[in-house]
Amino acid sequence: MTQTFQTLFGATPEYHIFSPYRVCPLGAHVDHQHGLVTGFAFDMGVDLLFTPTDDGQVHLRSLTFEGEVDFNIQEPTRMKEGNWGDYARGAKFALKKRFQLTRGVQGLIKGSLPIGGLSSSAAVLIAYVMAFAKANSITLTPMEVIKIASQAEREYIGLTNGILDQACIALSEKDALLFLDTDTEQYRIIRRNPRMPEFELAIIFSGLTRSLVNSDYNLRVAECKTAAWNMMAYTGMPLKSLDKTYLRDIPKETYDLTKDKMPPRFARRAEHFYSEYKRVRKGVTAWETGNLALFGQLSFESCQSSIKNYECGSEELIAIYNIMRQTDGIYGGRFSGAGFKGACIALVDPTKKEEIRQRITEEYLRMFPEYTDTFEIHFCKTDNGARFVEGSLIR
Repeated sequence: MTQTFQTLFGATPEYHIFSPYRVCPLGAHVDHQHGLVTGFAFDMGVDLLFTPTDDGQVHLRSLTFEGEVDFNIQEPTRMKEGNWGDYARGAKFALKKRFQLTRGVQGLIKGSLPIGGLSSSAAVLIAYVMAFAKANSITLTPMEVIKIASQAEREYIGLTNGILDQACIALSEKDALLFLDTDTEQYRIIRRNPRMPEFELAIIFSGLTRSLVNSDYNLRVAECKTAAWNMMAYTGMPLKSLDKTYLRDIPKETYDLTKDKMPPRFARRAEHFYSEYKRVRKGVTAWETGNLALFGQLSFESCQSSIKNYECGSEELIAIYNIMRQTDGIYGGRFSGAGFKGACIALVDPTKKEEIRQRITEEYLRMFPEYTDTFEIHFCKTDNGARFVEGSLIR
């Protein structure tokens, strides 16, 4: 990658950022409602090599996508163009709301896995935010990076997400579980209990790719907020504007009183939120005590609620989930990301990786032979969050 940078730009890059992908074993689809979430970063992700430019020009090339991205960081942000450069423009957009930007970058970016369910967009955005900040001598805390990247995704890219993805990517630590309250923004890094069995992460790609902006993701967010609105209206609570309405603000007891009055689809969305809140609490205790079997079982239950109550998951992802539940050596798992196409993730026994790979591959491709060329399984380990890499071999 360094040699390619030198060929493109005629010099050695000054900086290297590694921004990892993330998985969320518990806490699915609740961050946008200010729920509780958990997560890991893992040892595959986005590498960005760059050198600052004094004239404000941004010149970006990708080893993952075709085309070139060029703009001036000092000028007003242009509208989205529908290509991979939108993420760099989005990072610029959000940063310029807070800081004056005068220096650009020339950069080369590469992703190490196919797109689909691992929050690659958030990893890319965080890499750009960190790069533009470094080029302009701006010091950001991890939480500031999270909020700027999240704002870029919401206000520029157009995805009404919470801060789960960005938090996992920015805050995670190797061999530890991130536990985050997305309402208070308080978090804990919980070390792996020494009594816990060894595990790795399996990333299982369905072979489909997906875009959350063009999926039902935003619709599900609106349905959750409408459920909260229903509960407030039925019980005489003062209504807020929909953008300031969250299920977290409605007690579970209110849901129990009103769930039979509201349209079933809204009740199911709320049911997922409240049951997931309970699963995260139980899962954190299981992790703290080293009970990986219970932690994994709760992850399976989370996915079942995603299918039944949140009503996401393509036919392909549901098939993978059902195969995982019947595969020896898998502690637990669920859809990754929003569950629209994309991937499944699993916590697995490292001694049984090849048996797991063989069984899932055979069963899945027997059902969906059309994905023979695009179906993939990768085994990964937990990792530290986004960072500048010093003196290491660039991937």
